[in-house]
Amino acid sequence: MLQLNAKHSLVASVLSAIGASACCVGPLVLLALGIGGAWVGNLTAMEPYRPVASGLTLLFLGLAFRQLYLVPQACAVGMSCTDPQALRRQRRVFWGVAVLLLALLAVPWLAPLFY
Repeated sequence: MLQLNAKHSLVASVLSAIGASACCVGPLVLLALGIGGAWVGNLTAMEPYRPVASGLTLLFLGLAFRQLYLVPQACAVGMSCTDPQALRRQRRVFWGVAVLLLALLAVPWLAPLFY
């Protein structure tokens, strides 16, 4: 059975958040760069898949949280997971990524404020 660790869960959540916000972030970035035209409206083709991708993002963030905080670390002596500083660093990275992903998921609701 495939077991996801916290790093894999974070990578999966980043990819699904990018997919969830592709319909809104892409046009917003292009407009911010001064690139526009009627074709920018075609970039909303991913809109129907946004709820699924948002759900996957939250699922993978939950799995990463579970791996970092709820599941006891089981590893051999001398491995990096026995180092408490490594665990603190992983948790800081998790929270940094989580804040960025939640902001990315909020873009579809905030984007109309910039158009």
